[in-house]
Amino acid sequence: MPRPISATVSVSALAHNLAAVRSHLDQTAAAAAGLPPSIWAVIKANAYGHGIEQAVAGFSKAQGLAMLDLDEAVRCREAGWGGPILLLEGFFNPSDLEIVDRYHLSITVHQREQLDMLARARLTRRVDIMLKLNSGMNRLGFSPAAYAAAHERATLLQQQGVIGSIGRMTHFACADGPQGITEQMAVFNSVTHKMTGPVSVCNSAATLRFAEVAVGSETQAHWVRPGICLYGASPFADAEASAFGLKPAMSLRSEIIAVQELKAGDSVGYGALFRADRAMRVGIVACGYADGYPRHAATGTPVVVAGIRTRLVGRVSMDMLIVDLDPIPAAGVGAPVSLWGEEGPSVDEVALAAGTIGYELLCALAPRVPVTRDA
Repeated sequence: MPRPISATVSVSALAHNLAAVRSHLDQTAAAAAGLPPSIWAVIKANAYGHGIEQAVAGFSKAQGLAMLDLDEAVRCREAGWGGPILLLEGFFNPSDLEIVDRYHLSITVHQREQLDMLARARLTRRVDIMLKLNSGMNRLGFSPAAYAAAHERATLLQQQGVIGSIGRMTHFACADGPQGITEQMAVFNSVTHKMTGPVSVCNSAATLRFAEVAVGSETQAHWVRPGICLYGASPFADAEASAFGLKPAMSLRSEIIAVQELKAGDSVGYGALFRADRAMRVGIVACGYADGYPRHAATGTPVVVAGIRTRLVGRVSMDMLIVDLDPIPAAGVGAPVSLWGEEGPSVDEVALAAGTIGYELLCALAPRVPVTRDA
């Protein structure tokens, strides 16, 4: 019998979350008397741990897909995706352009060296690009001072038949917090306002809170790039995913594999971090940090056992964690455990208790955990 841990990915939840984002954008556009933006569903990092093929199925009604990895882009084409695919970091070597060309991929261009490689490329068709501006995050993108020259060079390559459309793009650093997007949006507008072509500025947080900046017009097409929200997790520390009508798409489940009876003063787990202050029962769960559960999750992290909410106690080890069974007196070996997802706490709750973010937990699901697809 296999170890009793598994993850389930719900394709219907992925589709539901995309529809919820689509409805939000449509309402925002209607209120602003503009055109709703198109959606690049971001499926980087193996679709945030959910699987490329599941994401292609769940996001079939998106206008495009966006990711980093060339191999994942190829998998999307092989899974039947015929729409636009955007490589969010562009390409890294001249040889990558052969794959870009063969599979008709769009690319982010964020540095001079990429324009150099495009100028020397021998492509069979034009490649659409999003020219990225560093508006203040200081990761990728041309500086405001260098952007116009980069755009001019891209336009020359367009005239030479190398580049197709030239879009404008940036990435917000603080769309999920009180600082918001005002400063970066002002930089973006001041640098690019005289340029034409598609525009993409909104990640998950900006899509949900500042969608008005993504409303298009008859002369200006906009794209948004939602990621984490499409998987049913929140990009915000102060708002739950359910507040936006989102459903968890991944559920991590296991079982109780042993029960221990503790006396007052007994400790559990490595380092004896937890000591019982009374007689109590604890359950040993077949899940640990080698499965992707955070080792730094502290005593009190929520867990659901047999449909009843309880808590983690002690230190998470490689293959096991320990839960308080006092709230569930009937629970014993074989009792179902929901670690996060549909029947359990949200991944954001677990992440908060572990001092991290839901993104990390979803992406960290280990290959040894069997994943099943739930339509």
